[in-house]
Amino acid sequence: MTTHSRFVIAGGGLAAAKLAEALRANDFDGTVHLICAEERLPYERPPLSKDCLLGKKTPEDAIVDPAQWYRDHHIEVLLGTTVTAIDRAANTVALPDGTTLNYDKLALATGSRPRKLPIPGSDATGVYTLRNAEDTEALLEMFRAARRLVVIGAGWIGLEVTAADRNAGLEVTVLESLAVPLQNALGPEMGAVFAQLHRDHGVDLRCETRVAEIVTADGRATGVKLADDTVIDADAVLVAVGARPNIELAADSGLATDGGVLVDESLATSDPDIVAIGDIADQQHPLLGQRIRVEHWANALNQPAVAAATMMGKQAVYDRLPYFFTDQYDLGMEYTGYVAPGQDARVVVRGDLGKREFVAFWLDSGNRVLAGMNVNVWDVTERIKELILSGEPVDPERLADTSAPL
Repeated sequence: MTTHSRFVIAGGGLAAAKLAEALRANDFDGTVHLICAEERLPYERPPLSKDCLLGKKTPEDAIVDPAQWYRDHHIEVLLGTTVTAIDRAANTVALPDGTTLNYDKLALATGSRPRKLPIPGSDATGVYTLRNAEDTEALLEMFRAARRLVVIGAGWIGLEVTAADRNAGLEVTVLESLAVPLQNALGPEMGAVFAQLHRDHGVDLRCETRVAEIVTADGRATGVKLADDTVIDADAVLVAVGARPNIELAADSGLATDGGVLVDESLATSDPDIVAIGDIADQQHPLLGQRIRVEHWANALNQPAVAAATMMGKQAVYDRLPYFFTDQYDLGMEYTGYVAPGQDARVVVRGDLGKREFVAFWLDSGNRVLAGMNVNVWDVTERIKELILSGEPVDPERLADTSAPL
């Protein structure tokens, strides 16, 4: 790439910051514009629902690179602004003030936003979501003032906030529409483990529950009304019913989308001058042989190196297995691999389920390992990866035998 090349990164999260790093690490010496919607430098999001809510870190501790790094590496950072439109024919992006930026290559790292509940009261004061640093700061203030919290949704964010709430001494009721928490992510057997974990820590977990409205008084949330007219009183309500990828910018410009921005193995979109990374990237995965879109930290961390190479005209393929982790109370977990929601898979447990010290494996009908989850068992992620990548059938009984080496 020549010095006059201009790259634009639309997005201000971990993926955007790591892409800027990767471009400079690969000796790209052109102009880089990093366009961040928030008035903060890019930061990592996992601490927001974990260490920050537990008071172990502040959102500032999660910043990826300090301002000086961007200055030293000549990255033009535009805070508090967004790309409003892409003109692919002219290779320009429009900004809210009416100005445009030319680009030779464009990266979309626009992330996602919390899903809203289409029910009465969802916009009331005292109704929270968690996506950014401001949300975390608002929740910490709420912790100090509230006594009773209702969490709508028992996914990762809902459960991590619940654990932090219980740590802060709040009474917490969790409402989930499915039979167990995390059912779509982990299936019924492992979802039950997390249900018991939270009940053991004093959470009132109610599954297969339908929420009708958030009850309000003078514009402030005072509780949640269920479909059977039960009312659960609350000082605050957290809505944690998933995230929606910010693909409107891509779709409006005519890029191929289908629930995410469609990208190939190299993370290129249907326009060879544009890549997409992070939450929005719906990738044709070379190892899994299917399209997957993963809203997890590891993608934001690792995809940018491949995207940087692609933008610079080099050959690169993103072939890492999906990976995510959670920390709730005294439970630490890592998950490697991919099982589609609702996919028929047999779960084999290696270790002590009751003590919550085990590794769970998901096997297909041919006894090949699709994914593995280690709970309070460490230093096994590489072994799990090897089992998945081998593509070889395993003996389920031997896999469950802790005396047999992985």
